[in-house]
Amino acid sequence: MHLEEFSEGNSFFHKADPRVKILVFTLFSVLCAISSGIKIPLFYLLYSLTLLLFARIKIKPLISRLLVANFFIAFIWIFIPITYPGNPYITLGSIKISHAGLNYALSITIKCNAIIIATITLLSTSSIFSLAHAMLHLKIPTKLVTVFFLFYRYITVIHDEYLKIKRAVSLRGFIPKTDIHTYKTYAYIIGGMLIKSYERAEDIYKAMLCRGFKGYFPLFEHFYMKKSDIIFGVISTLIFVLIWVKS
Repeated sequence: MHLEEFSEGNSFFHKADPRVKILVFTLFSVLCAISSGIKIPLFYLLYSLTLLLFARIKIKPLISRLLVANFFIAFIWIFIPITYPGNPYITLGSIKISHAGLNYALSITIKCNAIIIATITLLSTSSIFSLAHAMLHLKIPTKLVTVFFLFYRYITVIHDEYLKIKRAVSLRGFIPKTDIHTYKTYAYIIGGMLIKSYERAEDIYKAMLCRGFKGYFPLFEHFYMKKSDIIFGVISTLIFVLIWVKS
């Protein structure tokens, strides 16, 4: 389970200061989320696509993640157009689809994809160590950063435990069906993962205490902000201001 696939690269964003990237992403995501209509979100999507060109990340995993995200976004197109009030509307038998609902669903889709692409190009191009380090420099609470780092670090361990249990079940001839036996088996799998996760957490905690862990990770190296980072932050902020003025 490779969670830092996009952090491997040699583009500008891979080398940029993660503190600047976090600040730009935060400002971008907030302004994009609260924008209305279709025109303004399109500007934010264009900005995200521009970042994507400079990031030079792998296209195949990017598309796979967008497909997964848009699978859930597709449910918006099922419910919002037929429940959102507004005239005029399109009648399909007994179903009334409002134009305002279609525009609203399109706006949400554009904003979600813009934020997802910006997340990948700005945040995923840095390692989890760099992001946690940058969060500490941005005065985010130490305990919150530590929990975030440990969650990200050991989610792969939990995934490995799941794969072990899944292989053990498969070797015993288990075939998923829609019956009570299948439901019980999945319940046992979830229970086994919880027990193994708890036991692993206890072992890790004891090992960290033996190494002098005091609730935080000390920082030995620090970032150096380059002129290119400052220029990127200023240009991005000016773009957001222009988009905000036009809205």
